[in-house]
Amino acid sequence: MNVKFHSISIALLLSLSAAAQVGAELHVKKTNDFELDGKGNAPEWQKTTFLPLQKLRGSDLAYSTNMKILYSEKGIYCLYTCQDSKITSTIREDFADIYNEDVVEAFFWTNEQSPIYFEYELSPYNYELPILVPNYNGTFKGWLPWHYEGANKTRRLATIQSENGAVTGWTAEFFIPFTLLEPLQNVPPQKGTKWRANFYRIDYDKGSAYWAWRPIRKNFHDYESYGTLIFD
Repeated sequence: MNVKFHSISIALLLSLSAAAQVGAELHVKKTNDFELDGKGNAPEWQKTTFLPLQKLRGSDLAYSTNMKILYSEKGIYCLYTCQDSKITSTIREDFADIYNEDVVEAFFWTNEQSPIYFEYELSPYNYELPILVPNYNGTFKGWLPWHYEGANKTRRLATIQSENGAVTGWTAEFFIPFTLLEPLQNVPPQKGTKWRANFYRIDYDKGSAYWAWRPIRKNFHDYESYGTLIFD
């Protein structure tokens, strides 16, 4: 949710604005449903390529962050790979403020006629925050799902990678069922359907650092700056 990310410097804002239209559309390939292993080893992931997230601001650590996305008849699949040398993640419960520690996030705005979108967050230790967000002129609050069980529940796995006892990164893999998104319109997507979306990462090795697919003006909830997903 990250209400802490309030502003970007003017110089950075200008440079991001100049590149705002580059890569603003992403085609999402269709797949059969598959099991997650938290590492992205399912052969279905070979159908698509990694999308690099761009660093917005923060520490001088040059970590790479990449993600993939697919969809099936039943839902959306996302995979994030996050280079890291220190895991900052002490929260051990779902539905908590996990955005105050290391996290990846995905925002899906399915209907541009309504300022309501779905936000999903996952921590390195596999704790999640799924919320529906009404956002009216910058005033927003997340709402947790009701009867969050069975076909409505996400599937997710996160794993931490290490080499010779030193952390090298972490991977987040999750599935969001369309049944969970039923309150939103334009769901499920069909071939040619367009959604707006953005993908993020926050890291807290040295202060806070932020990555995103599409440049933003204020915070992660700047939905008018999101890119466009086109379902193939």
